[in-house]
Amino acid sequence: MSNAKTANRLIYLPLGGAGEIGMNAYVYGYGPAGKERLIVVDLGVTFPDMDGTPGVDLILPDISWLIARRNQIDGIFITHAHEDHVGAVGHCWQQLGAPVYARPFTANIARRKLEEHGGSPNVVKVVDPYPHVISCGPFKVSYLPISHSIPESAGLLIDTPDGRLVHTGDFKIDENPVVGDPWNAALWEEVAKPGVKALICDSTNVFSENEGRSESTLAPAITEMMQAATGMVVATTFASNVARLQTLATAAKAAGRSVVLLGRAMRAMVDAAQKEGLLIDFPAVISVEDALSVPRQNLMLLVTGSQGERRAASAQLAQGSYLGMKLKEGDTFLFSSKTIPGNERGVIKIMNQLSELGVDVVDDAGGKYHVSGHANRPDLVRMHQIIKAQVLIPMHGEHRHLREHAKLAEASGMTGIVAVNGMMLDLSGNRPKVAEYIETGRTYLDGSVQVGALDGVVRDRIRMALNGHMIVTLIIDEEGDMLGDPWVEIMGLPEVGRNAVPLVDVVEEDLAQFIGRAHAKTLADDDKLEKEIKMIARKSAQGEIGKKPEVTVIISRLA
Repeated sequence: MSNAKTANRLIYLPLGGAGEIGMNAYVYGYGPAGKERLIVVDLGVTFPDMDGTPGVDLILPDISWLIARRNQIDGIFITHAHEDHVGAVGHCWQQLGAPVYARPFTANIARRKLEEHGGSPNVVKVVDPYPHVISCGPFKVSYLPISHSIPESAGLLIDTPDGRLVHTGDFKIDENPVVGDPWNAALWEEVAKPGVKALICDSTNVFSENEGRSESTLAPAITEMMQAATGMVVATTFASNVARLQTLATAAKAAGRSVVLLGRAMRAMVDAAQKEGLLIDFPAVISVEDALSVPRQNLMLLVTGSQGERRAASAQLAQGSYLGMKLKEGDTFLFSSKTIPGNERGVIKIMNQLSELGVDVVDDAGGKYHVSGHANRPDLVRMHQIIKAQVLIPMHGEHRHLREHAKLAEASGMTGIVAVNGMMLDLSGNRPKVAEYIETGRTYLDGSVQVGALDGVVRDRIRMALNGHMIVTLIIDEEGDMLGDPWVEIMGLPEVGRNAVPLVDVVEEDLAQFIGRAHAKTLADDDKLEKEIKMIARKSAQGEIGKKPEVTVIISRLA
């Protein structure tokens, strides 16, 4: 074996999506240690919540490691158009600069993302599926069509000088997915024949013991529900689930209902799918203005907001109206979706608001109106058996999913290895090993600015939300004496404490007493004075209201 060969290594590095569901970003590299040529698979986002990330608009992967190696990146490959795989392309591309590869529908969405953030859509290269090959540095990459809950999803066949890799992307085994590519066992058997070094595989539904159900099995139940409903029907699902939109719209047409699309994402997805020739028989939709003159029993609204998003059409309808459309007693609202863990409170709030309006809420508790887009445990075993890789690397899952998937692989005779975000694996030779640990994390899109998770912005916002805020202002004259007493303003705090007097009066009195006995050296030292005032203000507030607020001290000195 030559020195040149031993000097090169094949690496896999997840920067997002391994140890969590969402924010997918994976890196493959080949070459001398530290100088590998790199490809990136997916650049996704995850979504904030008011508990842990209040006020944040989006959460992006920390790509600092990639930015530092920008000149080593040969390509960015997007497997499909879900937000947790493509949503960060517009935000991150300028920092990476490599060409973006995608199938036509995904490319359509990626180009929109780039244009929204001032990028050129021309950097997105539309690719044909296998057997077409994209040569990218030391890698040869092919797109393997596979079924999922969005059209034109694909796994990736990645040939390297040190062996063949198969990256499944998100997938399910569905031979009749309504829209998109059906499962093609022969294709996957063909790419497995030469031998596969590593299978990097979706882990989302590893705990689901039953075989996955086809998207096509939903149509009868949804059609029956639409026909039985007496008032207006509103249905929400993931806008990206184009097959479900087709099923819902077709059922509406069969029930004599006109279809209305509400929500920007819903309209954008239908438009993109029609432009790419994926929605051929989608019923004609009518405008909101025209819908206002159609009898309620002849309407079906397809709306965004299946996960309880506060600004989406579902939430606004539940609060009263959206673009003039109002729900009434006797209407039906269908959640044709699964609630993502963490979103339960928002969804339940909307359901209760709808109930208060007299709307009949139908969810997927019985499994009649939704099927998952991810492979259940038996389907994962089938993929293992077809690919017969030396190594199984679970991805797209929380840590418990990854660990369980690795155990499942070992039961099938493969080596399973758990690699979470930041854990770089060296796949060279026949024994994978941990090569390095990379510092990873999250970047928050806060308004129009990206801030790091360790910058303190979100931490301070949480502290203010939990504790309230108090501003203390002091004016000191040229002689170093106080002009009047300190005065206090409060935000997010009770105005009256346990002594039935205004909180600000109590705090101002305690501060005035401190200032009256403070040593001249303390009054002359802004840092020391601020520290003492914060301590006294917090202690005084705790005595009155049982909370220690965040305190800002403003000291003005007259020249």
